[in-house]
Amino acid sequence: MSAVPPASVVLFDLDGTLTDSAPGIHAGFRHALASVDAPEPTEEQLSLVVGPPLIDTLRGLGLDEDAAQRALAAYFQRYDERGWAENTAFDGIESVLTRLQDRGIRLGVATSKSERFAVRILDHFGLSRYFEFIGGASNDGTRRAKSDVIAHSLTNLGIEPVESADGGTAGVIMIGDRDHDVHGAGRFGIPTVYVEWGYGIDGESDDAAFTASSMDELAAVLEQNTAAAK
Repeated sequence: MSAVPPASVVLFDLDGTLTDSAPGIHAGFRHALASVDAPEPTEEQLSLVVGPPLIDTLRGLGLDEDAAQRALAAYFQRYDERGWAENTAFDGIESVLTRLQDRGIRLGVATSKSERFAVRILDHFGLSRYFEFIGGASNDGTRRAKSDVIAHSLTNLGIEPVESADGGTAGVIMIGDRDHDVHGAGRFGIPTVYVEWGYGIDGESDDAAFTASSMDELAAVLEQNTAAAK
């Protein structure tokens, strides 16, 4: 584990970090591909779809722009109807959030999921109350890269996002389960705790400052590397 200065702000990813959202996302992805007569996704493709912006995944499958946009619309229609609820909060996550809040640590969310769905899901599980701000992707696609979402969340928490080349953003730590969490935060010099219960694959944790294989390990890492602002 690397040593980092204590953080007073913790940003959480959503999918694969706070909640197990794969069932709804996978069903929506299958529906999206079927809507444009694309082949059924492979297990490998399904394993990679949770986390990154979906439009990038669809384009990566070789769909032309028109088909990708139609598939994306079909996905969001199904997800809005029922996919968002095909989801469960990970056991133990609320205890982690409670402990941080009780210690005076400020909490936010930075997810590549549409912000409106992120708010709806966290409201549904009673977790919204822990977060000062829930940041996600914009509906028009102008804010979808993880680094852009992180900057959006930081700004709404009253923190100026400073890129690594300019000295980085101090006092913040990121919690996520994919390499785009690690690299998105890294753009601002923010260390990441990579959680192993999510959807990442081998090698995605390589650039993370810490790893946690259980909620107890995550709680311990955060206990050692966070402190309330004075």
